[in-house]
Amino acid sequence: MSAPHPLQLLLGDEEFLVERAARDVLEAVRKADPQAELRRAAVSELTPAELVELLSPSLFAEPRVVVLAGAQDAGADIAAAVLSHAVAPGDGIVLVVQHTGGGRAKAAKELPGALKKAGAEVVECGKIKPADREGFVRAEVRRAGGKTDAPAVAALLESVGSDLRELSAAASQLVADTGGTVDEQAVRRYHRGRAEVTGFAVAEKAVGGDRAGAMEALRWAMQTGVPHVLVADALADAVRTVARVAAVGRSDPFKLASELGMPPWKVKKALGQARNWSPEGLTVAMQVAATVNADVKGAAADFDYALERAVLSIVRASGRRH
Repeated sequence: MSAPHPLQLLLGDEEFLVERAARDVLEAVRKADPQAELRRAAVSELTPAELVELLSPSLFAEPRVVVLAGAQDAGADIAAAVLSHAVAPGDGIVLVVQHTGGGRAKAAKELPGALKKAGAEVVECGKIKPADREGFVRAEVRRAGGKTDAPAVAALLESVGSDLRELSAAASQLVADTGGTVDEQAVRRYHRGRAEVTGFAVAEKAVGGDRAGAMEALRWAMQTGVPHVLVADALADAVRTVARVAAVGRSDPFKLASELGMPPWKVKKALGQARNWSPEGLTVAMQVAATVNADVKGAAADFDYALERAVLSIVRASGRRH
């Protein structure tokens, strides 16, 4: 790990990526000097004088990492102080500026561009779109020193979900447990049960018209304490996905994935499910999904019964034909 550039711009609002990028900078500095100091401050809580003090070198230029959070909230005076340091950084100081890319004040909006002109090293920390999560998982496996393939990536997304922190942790653990080669069998072995726990299997069985399978998965979810709202959300997502794919019609999954902003594996699965649905059935299922979401958030007296009724209604709707 080489010494980091003294001016770092973490651009974006994906919390996990921002946190990790800042941590990577600190680790790189402490590799050279384990005693390097870390100071964090929210831009909105700083005065220009306090910022200058934060960025002033110590007497012996001991290494220090200064993380400025929320730079999109900077006023003109704070922005000017940051840029002043960027042009002439102090010895031993690594400045890490976290900025979402937006901002209300003109100075805050222009700060990223000015820092880039000053030579800042930019780390992109924007939100990961659904269609890009496959690439994220592959990158996480490589980052951990392993390799993987498309079926394994799809299985991991299916089992773990969309939370980047959980996906990263799962990818890292799988690389460690498998010796580096992460295949679908390994994902299924180490993460079996995760899909049921997230409510994914309940939704998949329901939209697939599998009454017995859906009810069994629902009972398992309830027994293991899965929050009702997560199961309801999974049902809504599954129905919505099938409806979106069905509305476009049959096509190349990769082309549809780009158009719909979904990963190809999800589009491919939804294409298969959509063959068993009529427009009328989907309309009913979407109404059921909306109702059960309201039910589990307080509208129903019995949340378990509300979910059972919704699952059975979606299964019946999947069999409507014209």
